[in-house]
Amino acid sequence: MKKKKALLVVNLGTPDKPRKKEVRKYLTEFLNDRRVIDIPWLFQKILVNLIIIPFRVGNSTKIYKKLWTKDGSPLLIYLNSLADKLQGKLGNEYHVYRAMRYGKPELSKTLEQINHDRMDEIILFPLFPQYASSTTGSIVEKMLSRVRKWEAIPGIRIIEQYYNHPGFINAFANRISQYNPEKYDHVVFSYHGLPLRHIRKIHPGNSGIDCTCEKEMPASGSMCYKATCYETTRLLANKLNIPEDKYSVGFQSRLSKNWLYPFTDKLIEDLAKKGARKVLITAPSFVADCLETNVELGDEYRELFQEHGGEELTLVESLNDSDEWVDVITKIIRDST
Repeated sequence: MKKKKALLVVNLGTPDKPRKKEVRKYLTEFLNDRRVIDIPWLFQKILVNLIIIPFRVGNSTKIYKKLWTKDGSPLLIYLNSLADKLQGKLGNEYHVYRAMRYGKPELSKTLEQINHDRMDEIILFPLFPQYASSTTGSIVEKMLSRVRKWEAIPGIRIIEQYYNHPGFINAFANRISQYNPEKYDHVVFSYHGLPLRHIRKIHPGNSGIDCTCEKEMPASGSMCYKATCYETTRLLANKLNIPEDKYSVGFQSRLSKNWLYPFTDKLIEDLAKKGARKVLITAPSFVADCLETNVELGDEYRELFQEHGGEELTLVESLNDSDEWVDVITKIIRDST
């Protein structure tokens, strides 16, 4: 009998609506995750629920309103379209399921459906090219905590990361090449930031902060978010023939100065002050456009660049639900068997 295989595609999450009530609920679930804010439990609860959320919910709601389309949240729209296209591509080979780590469609309920459907194998595909404990790690932990309680536990295959898969590099390079990067003064590769302590945890006995990963992939870097971000950049720059002096790496969305640096916003400011007039910015840690790309990079950083003398900051769209991305995921899944 042919095995019944489930392909579970998971992204981070989104509020149900751009209103304070829904945004508060989303932020509460997200920021109370022990893998996202990994400080002592009591301090986390005080910081998140009494300080961060009360002070951020209003501004976050305004930002989500800017992001929202007539069809809803872009992240959810792309997730649904991507899953539908994957099902069409894979046919009867896999049963494709979709979920968000926070918000809807709920990961727990999707797993309940997989259990109900009696799948023989689950292939988990987090939509994060580079592994981080706060993204892929959190998804894996949540899934395993649910599956371990099932009477019949299926085989599980986890696609932990794919930043260096030739298909992913080709697809992202093709996206960037559509914008003719050679016509810009500089190209910025921006990645979501992480607290420095998350990087230190990957390198026991070694901070991992001041290592060679900015120039080459070290032996200890295979599961280090910082190292894989820099390696992603090198692979893309090499594919696109972008000279070293024509591109930079930055980290965005920081909550404090003790996060991965250089900070993308400061990098943008410095480029403008040094005379760069046209800058292309791309975000290879995001495979679907969302608040951090469309609003933070596309709107806020464009205004920042122009405030400091720049003229044009152009954001490269992500892979989203493109047919090429569907083909790449299909190949990654098949290559993993």
